[in-house]
Amino acid sequence: MTDTARGDAATPLDSWAPVVLWSKPEDERRGTPLLVLFHGYMADEADLMGLTDHLPAEFTVASVRAPLPAGPGFSWFPLERDADYSVEHVVESVTAVSAWLDGVRGVHSSVSILGFSQGMGVATSLLRHRPTDFACVVGLSGFAVPAEDHAFFRDDAVAASRTPFFWGRDQEDPVITAEMIEFTHAWLVKHTALTKILYSNMFHGINLRELGHVREFLSMTVLGRR
Repeated sequence: MTDTARGDAATPLDSWAPVVLWSKPEDERRGTPLLVLFHGYMADEADLMGLTDHLPAEFTVASVRAPLPAGPGFSWFPLERDADYSVEHVVESVTAVSAWLDGVRGVHSSVSILGFSQGMGVATSLLRHRPTDFACVVGLSGFAVPAEDHAFFRDDAVAASRTPFFWGRDQEDPVITAEMIEFTHAWLVKHTALTKILYSNMFHGINLRELGHVREFLSMTVLGRR
């Protein structure tokens, strides 16, 4: 059963109320671990909900729509190659997501986050802003954002916390640049308890083998079972 909370993508981010798809109705969420999904560029909140069938049933899954219209879908912030990209735009978006999370996290036993592609940029930035808030983080075919010494990113505190992090990707991914992969790999190794797995013939996507590994990672890290 899916419950939908509606919001307006054109709303200014300081009063943003996102569209969210939930895997459980509201009266079944209390006390469950929460897993929040962040979709990729030009996708929407429905894009990752199919993952729910491959994840531990104990989790409540919430898939959030990004705030900015982009092509047929939405984006979390401008792409780095765009003229209007800035770290401030990343900070503004992630601040809005963090505020929304603060409003829903209280009924859950823990919060974990999963981002695909640009959504991994959101997930890693959330971790870097709130280093002790998350049981674990999953990044799929994505990247971390260069912080440019912005005070929003508390990387020293992240390194001290060593949050469990799963990073899955294909070395032949045609979308994420080599420079971004190099930066992301160095950052994750230095700041997280990293589990990194490479998948062949997946390209810029997600496959069933990877989902099996994500399920195991969530089960061990959050539910405490093998």
